[in-house]
Amino acid sequence: MRGLVKTSLAAKAMELRELPVPEPAAGEALLKVGAAAICGSDLAMYRGAFEHPMQVPVVMGHEFAGTVAALGHGVTRAAVGDRVASETAARICGQCVYCRSGAYNVCPERQGFGYGVDGAFAEYVSVPARLLHRIPDHLPFPHAALTEPAAGAHHGVELRHCLRPGDSTLVIGPGPIGLFALQFAHLAGAAPLLVAGIGRDRERLELALRLGADRAIDLDTEDARAIVRAIGDGLGVHYVVEATGAPQALDLALDVVRPLGVITRIGLGDPPLPFGLNRLTAKAVHLQGTWSHNFADWERVLHLMGTGQLQVEPLVSRVYPLGEWQAAFEDAAAGRVVKAVLEP
Repeated sequence: MRGLVKTSLAAKAMELRELPVPEPAAGEALLKVGAAAICGSDLAMYRGAFEHPMQVPVVMGHEFAGTVAALGHGVTRAAVGDRVASETAARICGQCVYCRSGAYNVCPERQGFGYGVDGAFAEYVSVPARLLHRIPDHLPFPHAALTEPAAGAHHGVELRHCLRPGDSTLVIGPGPIGLFALQFAHLAGAAPLLVAGIGRDRERLELALRLGADRAIDLDTEDARAIVRAIGDGLGVHYVVEATGAPQALDLALDVVRPLGVITRIGLGDPPLPFGLNRLTAKAVHLQGTWSHNFADWERVLHLMGTGQLQVEPLVSRVYPLGEWQAAFEDAAAGRVVKAVLEP
């Protein structure tokens, strides 16, 4: 089979290789990959800027869906021919307090597909059967491949159930995670619902309006702080989703969130902060991080996809054959697509 391999930690050190089809071990299922989407972390690997420990060489890709092609010993919750999507926690200890309480997404020994374990930018991938979720019959694989970023956004927005109907909300960053977070906020009854992005995000901001945003803000040409001050009582928004990881986004979030408000940081990025955190203290703001997702997130997201309450198709800008992976990565890196999807 063909697989897209990250060959070293250097920038653009990737190539298509002929690889053996993996054999599913006990408790695993072999999937024939139907589609696999390119994530921001894949782009970081492409640039040589991935910030987590990475095992190379490794087949990349962790957002995927496909068909069960074979089963390892002892698998009972899947059958050959099932159409499924897979979670990303490929390796967990299963014994720590987090695993035993269902929060395996933060297991200290967690390893994910595409950086710690061979992933799905390939024709086949072997996955633990505990990760599998059946997808609706009418949901095409390129859409089902986006279950993973949708589940991550759902986990963040639903974290501690802090978003309530009527809460004014700002989503900073109209990438795939931000656009899914925006939809979950909309479904939760957030109002008004704003989204902010930079100039190159113009088409994504327009898409955000179609997905439920009441106002889109171009941070390159508009004063987001003044716009938020003009809302309601002028004290700021109840809830902010920071979906970029950029320091200036967190700076904006701290300025516009109201006292006793909540900021959920989903975006990854770890440069030093060029500002202080007194605003966090003086406003008694709750700043929380969120990481990955769990079983319940996936089940809820697939239900919402299946019923059409969560829109996926507008985010799938283009589907590329696996052999055109370079064009897909370049388009994604340049922001020419919202989401690029590979089909092996």
